[in-house]
Amino acid sequence: MPIYEYQCQACQYAHEALQKMSDPALTDCPECGAAALVKKISAAGFRLKGGGWYETDFKSGDKKKNLAGDGSGGGSSAASDA
Repeated sequence: MPIYEYQCQACQYAHEALQKMSDPALTDCPECGAAALVKKISAAGFRLKGGGWYETDFKSGDKKKNLAGDGSGGGSSAASDA
């Protein structure tokens, strides 16, 4: 379940709520009681670390070698042609 951030437009109170994605958005401020909560947009706390599907499926040694080869090979052939 994701954590959603809310801010009250009446008293500026910041609130976090652990909710299901299917739950309706909160509207009542727990601090002042006003129906002025607005859901904030924030970055997700998500980071891929270590070995795994993204490491093996999307990063290949061939791509790194090709990029390094193109950069050094292109410069030397252009210098020798000139």
